[in-house]
Amino acid sequence: MQRDLRARRPLRQLLFGDRAFYAMVLAIVMPIIIQNAITNFVNLLDNIMVGQVGTEQMSGVSIANQLLFVFNLCVFGGISGAGIFSAQFFGADNQEGVRHCFRYKLYVCALLIAVSLAVFLLGGRFLITRFLHDESGTGRVEVTLEHGMRYLHIMLFGLLPFALTQVYAGTLRETGETKLPMYAGIAAVFVNLIFNYLLIFGHLGFPKLGVAGAAIATVLSRYVELTIVVAYTHRHSERYHFVKGVYRSFHVPARLVKDITVKGLPLLINEGLWSMGMTLLAQCYSVRGLDVVAAMNISNTISNLFAVTFLSMGSATAIIVGQSLGASDMEGAKIQAWRLLTFSIAISLCTLLVMNLVAPLIPRVYQTSDAVRTLATQFLRVYAFCMPLFSFCNSAYFTLRSGGKTLITFLFDSGYTWAIAVPFAWCLVHLTALPVILIYLLVQMADILKCVLGFILLKRGVWLNNMVE
Repeated sequence: MQRDLRARRPLRQLLFGDRAFYAMVLAIVMPIIIQNAITNFVNLLDNIMVGQVGTEQMSGVSIANQLLFVFNLCVFGGISGAGIFSAQFFGADNQEGVRHCFRYKLYVCALLIAVSLAVFLLGGRFLITRFLHDESGTGRVEVTLEHGMRYLHIMLFGLLPFALTQVYAGTLRETGETKLPMYAGIAAVFVNLIFNYLLIFGHLGFPKLGVAGAAIATVLSRYVELTIVVAYTHRHSERYHFVKGVYRSFHVPARLVKDITVKGLPLLINEGLWSMGMTLLAQCYSVRGLDVVAAMNISNTISNLFAVTFLSMGSATAIIVGQSLGASDMEGAKIQAWRLLTFSIAISLCTLLVMNLVAPLIPRVYQTSDAVRTLATQFLRVYAFCMPLFSFCNSAYFTLRSGGKTLITFLFDSGYTWAIAVPFAWCLVHLTALPVILIYLLVQMADILKCVLGFILLKRGVWLNNMVE
């Protein structure tokens, strides 16, 4: 019956909602966009500040952050399985179920922190050197390595507050509260920005610490964000019911542990493999020299600022569609999924135009060579051109995930990355003499395959599934 839905509704009605629908979507997604935009804007300023110290410092921080990116995505993937159940439990008005999911997230994060600390402490130097390629013999590799190691070791103190914040903020969003994480995130990024200014350059009597100052500022901001989220949530337990008695017991029913693990393990593996795939792609590009590393660092930082629109729409899709599935409103969930996808692509088209205009301007702010600035501008324009593809894939991924089809999302996301994107990039980098910017374009355009697959899966409705009924 669900597969006949599209035939029974005009295409315009399926793809576009009324004013009330978009008001509801904006109420959920705007706080997420604002928080992510401010965070990425401060990350841009942070990146520029480090870039003022030197290109080697900027590259070292960039490589260390690429490694930490794997941890961040593993946390996201590790708690996402429980998050699917949280959204559906909330849609079914089952607060005890939400509490159990919260506790499950705590266990997962504790395990991920322990593993990550071991990996980074024992293998950090080896991992960073995989990104360092320079045949000029000027010593840039050694300098970049030392800056990257110094930054990485300090950032390890921020793993715990980051993970705990994701547990609280994720559960809040899954229960419809998106403003509190936004306010905490805004406070954190301003703390980060202020202490970056003070500690990187040594202003107002503070020591001049360079990249170490940037890491300290980031760690401080994460503890501030965690404190705000935890304190406010527990002080207003009458509003956030899931925290009532959440620490009286750490018990999670064995059946639920099994269900979440079965659904969530593919998400954890997916985010881990996908982030490692992205890291390996960056390593492939880095073979073409340290200028490419610096240019991609600039490009990625700026791209992340513009990508918050369609990435935040993915979070909104998971919340809205997940709650409808939990309430067994399959028809409403399918309509919402198509409308949210259309809205996300429309936003990305607008963002594309703006990003293309500013692409030549922002790289000029960095204290680096003209060659690096030119490369960064070219990377930015390629990313802008491909943004509608990324938006479609992101919406398809979160829609499939909201229905618990985690094995499908695993194959759709990291399976594609390792089977197509990484081998394709490796072959182009090592077996051809193509310019790196053309290689980057070809690898990004390969996402057309994911779009086709995503469209087929969405149209078939394989994700329409209530897991908490």
